[in-house]
Amino acid sequence: MTTDLPAVTVGIDFGTLSGRALVVAVEDGRELGTAVHEYAHGVVESALPDGRALPPDWALQIPQDWRDVLRFAVPRALAAAGVLPEQVVGVATDFTACTVLPATWDGTPLCELPGYADRPHAYPKLWKHHAAQPEADLIVERAQESGQPWLARYGGKISSEWQYAKALQMLREDPEVYRAADRWIEAADWIVWQLTGAENRNLCTAGYKGIHQDGRYPDDAYLASLHPDFAGFTAKLDHPLSQLGTPAGALSKAAAELTGLREGTVVAVGNVDAHVTSAAARALDPGHMLAIMGTSTCHIMNSDVLADVPGMCGAVQDGVVSGLWGYEAGQSGVGDLFAWAVRTAAPHAYAQEARTRGISVHELLTEKAAAQPVGGHGLMALDWLSGNRSVLVDHHLSGLIVGLTLDTRPEDIYRALIEATAFGTRTIVETFEASGVPVEQFTVAGGLLRNGFLMQTYSDVLNRPINVLASEQGPALGAAIHAAVAAGAYPDIRTASASMGRIEREAYRPDPARAAVYDELYREYRALHDHFGRRGSDVMHRLRTLRGQADGLPGTAS
Repeated sequence: MTTDLPAVTVGIDFGTLSGRALVVAVEDGRELGTAVHEYAHGVVESALPDGRALPPDWALQIPQDWRDVLRFAVPRALAAAGVLPEQVVGVATDFTACTVLPATWDGTPLCELPGYADRPHAYPKLWKHHAAQPEADLIVERAQESGQPWLARYGGKISSEWQYAKALQMLREDPEVYRAADRWIEAADWIVWQLTGAENRNLCTAGYKGIHQDGRYPDDAYLASLHPDFAGFTAKLDHPLSQLGTPAGALSKAAAELTGLREGTVVAVGNVDAHVTSAAARALDPGHMLAIMGTSTCHIMNSDVLADVPGMCGAVQDGVVSGLWGYEAGQSGVGDLFAWAVRTAAPHAYAQEARTRGISVHELLTEKAAAQPVGGHGLMALDWLSGNRSVLVDHHLSGLIVGLTLDTRPEDIYRALIEATAFGTRTIVETFEASGVPVEQFTVAGGLLRNGFLMQTYSDVLNRPINVLASEQGPALGAAIHAAVAAGAYPDIRTASASMGRIEREAYRPDPARAAVYDELYREYRALHDHFGRRGSDVMHRLRTLRGQADGLPGTAS
């Protein structure tokens, strides 16, 4: 590298609908240039590219969409930053998780092989693929029966979003595809494979999504109790696990040609979008919870305490930063809920008003909702339209809105959903604290930071100050920080975070009067939460079962 040119790293963030590349100055984390590439296929939920219909709760993706991020976003980001390839000392990626795919020994996704394009199970399953709930239930049931010691590390539940449930569904529904899958790999690791030409696996996804604890995966005897042919499943996962912030390898010639970067550039070990953001937000100290809020929300926190926290997504040694236990919890639907409200609850007149004023329907609904007093809409919602990730870990739960009348307006529903997601977060925070893991600071990152009313509502509901990540590119910035460590520019992630991370402390403070009313409303939320979520009523599960049975049956219309 030419010595008089400042060193930069590139962070590449693979989200649900798009991927972005961010060029960052190694010296101080200044964001020099960025570019976004929208996935051509988005989320494949209703039908495969050939038109084959998918059942409910499926969510797939197309691997070529991810390669196109490398092809288009990286060169554009370099051009926007005005930097030369020789200035780039390191590259790092982050990915949604658990987004996982079946592949051959050389990393080829099965869906790209002849004869597999019409097989749904040959495609990558996105994190929000929730069709493996029966398999997740069985995994938990058998683990409880056999006293599996790892179950407590996941709050007593294994999610349908994770590796084992999705793989077991594949085996039960398409055993031929299961047998053809030499490797079952997180997209976070697969994309690194594309960059370096060699397989590498990170301990973060293995720990949180792959039930890897204390140096091992679940044993074959336990796996055979789930299905006789599942006993050897871990052979599809088995690979040495790499520490976060270390080099996974060097950029291959093919990847250099694809991205416009130099062959041999250091490529960091892969990571999860939520976990990597902790470095960007300087949220690495024990007791500092980071909520990454977008389509869904992930809650990440480090602690020097190991405790059994009901319904969390995992506690992993060194899972976020070395030397501490990294905890994860989350809500599987947040921004998705607000998008649903715009699609279904906002009439044409609202869209017309928004167009006339030059604002989005989201902005219009937020404005109208913010004008209400707390409790003024008379509604209470459960934020489970995409199931519950924490603390109930049940993706066959569904949403609920109580208090609807003929006077209920779209902004009432919109505000009730915002409040419900805040109540869900408070439930998670209180569960950690009741389990002996204190939450001393609360920081927010992600796309929903743009909504100031939503952020203030969270502060009021939680009745605590909220810090915010002072960047719109949290995951990509976090990845760039990890790239700097892998390239040797910093000795460790903590040091790099202190120099390159960005945080605005106490950007929102609770209003005591609003917080007092929200305390009352939260009690009502918890009553509904426990009644419908802890089997006081099983109606949500029965309705989902009926929906599945009705699929394909004739309707009443002639």
